[in-house]
Amino acid sequence: MRHMTAAALTAALMSTSALAQDADTTEDSQDTMSETTEAAAADPFLWLEEVEGGRALTQVREWNSGTLDTLKADPLYEELYNEALAIVNSEDKIAYPSQRGDHVYNFWQDETHVKGIWRRATLESYMSGAPEWDILLDVDALAEEEGESWVYKGSSCAEPANRRCIITLSPGGSDAAVRREFDVETKSFVEDGYALPVAKGFTSWISEDELLVATDWGEGTMTESGYPFVVKTWRRGTPLEDAEEVIRGDQTDVGVWPFAIHTEARTYVAFSEADTFYETKWWMLDAEGEKVQLPLPAKSSITDIHEGQLLVALQEDWAPESGGAFTSGQLVSFDIDQYLETGELGGVQAVYTPDDRSAFQSASATAAGVIVSITENVQGQAWLYTLDDAGQWQSTRIPLAENSVVSLADADRESALAFFSVENMLTPDTLYAVDLTTLEPSVAAQLPEWFDSATMEVEQMEAASKDGTKVPYFVMKPKGIELDGTNPTLLYGYGGFQVTMDPSYSALRGKLWVENGGTFVLANIRGGGEFGPAWHQAGLKTNRQVIYDDFIAVGEDLIERGVTAPEHLGIMGGSNGGLLMGVMYTQRPDLWGAVVCQVPLLDMLRYHKLLAGASWVGEYGSPEIPEEREFLQSISPYHNVAADADYPPIFFVTSTKDDRVHPGHARKMAARLAEEGHAFDYYENIEGGHSAAANLIETANRVALEYTWLWDRLSGDDA
Repeated sequence: MRHMTAAALTAALMSTSALAQDADTTEDSQDTMSETTEAAAADPFLWLEEVEGGRALTQVREWNSGTLDTLKADPLYEELYNEALAIVNSEDKIAYPSQRGDHVYNFWQDETHVKGIWRRATLESYMSGAPEWDILLDVDALAEEEGESWVYKGSSCAEPANRRCIITLSPGGSDAAVRREFDVETKSFVEDGYALPVAKGFTSWISEDELLVATDWGEGTMTESGYPFVVKTWRRGTPLEDAEEVIRGDQTDVGVWPFAIHTEARTYVAFSEADTFYETKWWMLDAEGEKVQLPLPAKSSITDIHEGQLLVALQEDWAPESGGAFTSGQLVSFDIDQYLETGELGGVQAVYTPDDRSAFQSASATAAGVIVSITENVQGQAWLYTLDDAGQWQSTRIPLAENSVVSLADADRESALAFFSVENMLTPDTLYAVDLTTLEPSVAAQLPEWFDSATMEVEQMEAASKDGTKVPYFVMKPKGIELDGTNPTLLYGYGGFQVTMDPSYSALRGKLWVENGGTFVLANIRGGGEFGPAWHQAGLKTNRQVIYDDFIAVGEDLIERGVTAPEHLGIMGGSNGGLLMGVMYTQRPDLWGAVVCQVPLLDMLRYHKLLAGASWVGEYGSPEIPEEREFLQSISPYHNVAADADYPPIFFVTSTKDDRVHPGHARKMAARLAEEGHAFDYYENIEGGHSAAANLIETANRVALEYTWLWDRLSGDDA
């Protein structure tokens, strides 16, 4: 099964990439620059929102030059860069699988394949431990041939043959991408096959000869957030302009996304119409191809279908008309065929119910049952759910490591073999293959140890937030360090979009920071998904200050315990976490010794006008609503810089090609600091998209710059 679920949509809209489609950013910024002179007078740095404007890029290059000249002249930079490059280019990385039929597919990057190769091996070969890979597409060669800096963004193939695939390629790493049909047997793009121009959009196969397409169809077909709201079916052999409209949302939606779920019984064609980031109308086509709205609550997510049962994750309480009462955080199911045929909702039953310290994460159907991934106190578990003869759900835990991050790496509806990633902060990722008929795991691959974990220890602690809420956090530090307040410490946080911060293994963090004597802290603050929807929703819109209070509480707790002191305490976060960094910089400058602010949101009165910003009003609130605007102004870092404040050092990291979070946020904040006489460092990668790195070389460069900068400011008596 390869379809766009709500979780995947969230990742596509905000993500990740680690923290990873369509309006031309230059045109967007030119529209921005056409705003009224009154607005320009209120904001003298609007010109920095012109993404590729000459004046803006001249300023960016000047800032870049000053920062890079200083950091790259530091001998530590070269040492850290070489260590980082060895890690990211290592041949010992795990080739994570994607099962399709009797083959396993994988995308791979290394020193030779900087942009990467898309390849496959037979399942038998992959399970042997020494796969014989067949290279399907060499992205480096394609980029050279076409003179375009292509970044591979994924593939989807037409089931069940899996011969024809849509390859998504981004110019420079932006979300806007082209989509082209590829034949895996001939290892070539299909002449006169499906091809879509650069756009923020999505496709999903109905069959090998019919494709669901959400894209920029021309004027008036993209939402205010910059995503498609018109979906059409495109039949092979016909021009794109003859594609037939299936569903049309509204321009005020976040977007409308198509997906198809292919089961043995039938193919279900479905659509999510996101009214806001968290409120969705769910649609399916019935047997006659008519559009039917599903009777689901607005805050819910379709996860899969198993034996005719539609699996739905609830983010709010639900009392369906057919009876029963269900609570936010549960996974529930009902007979989807019955509803599509009769319009009557049969019995809804609970599949999984969390407690106050556990949370549902994902569900995927396989030939043996449904794999349900959960967390308990921010530690992972995997369970197999099956239907008994009475149609009731039964569960069995899959025996994987305790006290670890347990993630489903790959599962396929047609297979009873699933792959799981198991890791923790000190233990490298091990990929387990699990036979779901016996639940017996076997090691398929394992990362090497990139740092000496025997010299380190991890402890989970709690801090009391301002309102008394207990906020967990993980501390990874060298064994035996004295709690005398002198330890260089890096505190990382995110706190938004129901994204869980897992205590996972990071070779770069362990090698470049902790092995050199640093302490790393991961904060599980509200706004995330660590304890389900309620943990996230506690910090929505005008309640958002609790997220910032949580992070402050963790920082203060570290200082009170003697782990570190303000002059040795650095903080880091990206995207929504970059906003967190900006708020921490302006609200509690006394608490931090250094701030790394990555691909951030910082102007919270204009964020909704920049690129995908309008889609996040459900998270942050709207500057167009007076009471929400008042709160946003109170936290907006860009609007809370004071000339007489004593701010810590700050390092802005962003990307020109980020068409999700506008680089104007970081640029304008830097300009405001310069205007008020405050020092800062700045690095904007010309390519790289929302991850701020388009390839592994740039990833190593960015990480080495950040850690060099942190070590220079947090270590030693003069930190």
